Amino acid sequence: MTAAATLRALLAQPDIVIAPGAYDGFTARLVERAGFPAVYMTGAGTSARYGLPDYGLLTMTEMVGNATTLADAVSIPVIADADTGYGTELNVVRTVRHYERSGAAAIHIEDQVAPKRCGHLEGKEIVSREEFVAKIRAAVFARRDPDFLIIARTDSRAVRDLDEAIARANLALEAGADMAFVEAVQSLDELAAVPQRVHGPCLLNVVRGGKTPNIDLRTANELGYRLAILPSLLIGEIADACMRALGQLKATGQPPALADGPTLQERFRQLGASEWDDMRTRFRSATLQTAGSE
Repeated sequence: MTAAATLRALLAQPDIVIAPGAYDGFTARLVERAGFPAVYMTGAGTSARYGLPDYGLLTMTEMVGNATTLADAVSIPVIADADTGYGTELNVVRTVRHYERSGAAAIHIEDQVAPKRCGHLEGKEIVSREEFVAKIRAAVFARRDPDFLIIARTDSRAVRDLDEAIARANLALEAGADMAFVEAVQSLDELAAVPQRVHGPCLLNVVRGGKTPNIDLRTANELGYRLAILPSLLIGEIADACMRALGQLKATGQPPALADGPTLQERFRQLGASEWDDMRTRFRSATLQTAGSE
């Protein structure tokens, strides 16, 4: 079963699919080890890998490269940020095909003007409805695996209003998108209205410190959302922990005590060391046994 087919099967189940955000192979493995059924490749986190803000500064090649890293690191489906598709409809065709080859199971494409901004920042601009829908049609046309999910993201709530965002989401679904992503709703009432008014499956984006109202994901499930992504969960926790450790080192000259933390061996096990240890002897032993029998 392909990753895309696995994701479709998950989305067909009654419960919401929760995909915490990861930005490299290690954090993707942590998501998988924690028991989540899918992982989200965050564009903001990918930008942070390069020391950059989420301002649409990365290229398609850089984003696809990170999607490949995550897909290689885990066996669960990877849902990836594909920003604006990196150009016109022609670029979208190429973008979809490269993401498919990366091993990702799904991507989302948005209606911001390039260079885009994080969906929870001010000052966004959006393209016309016609241009957005054309990109979605191009994405649907481009995919070779019919299970590969095309998620249509609209940032028009912040630029226009919720009615415009709902209209764009429905137009994208009519154009063949598999799921709608109405970004940065601004109240609990709006959050509840989206799955009621959108004529298809909906994604909920939960951003630490962002515009999305605080909500229990069990409630989101009851409201009708099918997929929840949490792009800032791990990178926020990791950044906070790093700054605490660095601050302590700077202030005291002493590294933080590690007595209560995981051992080095445990950290390596989180990265699959046991599997690699098994392979240290598997092939050599087989060779020696074959040589001894001749």
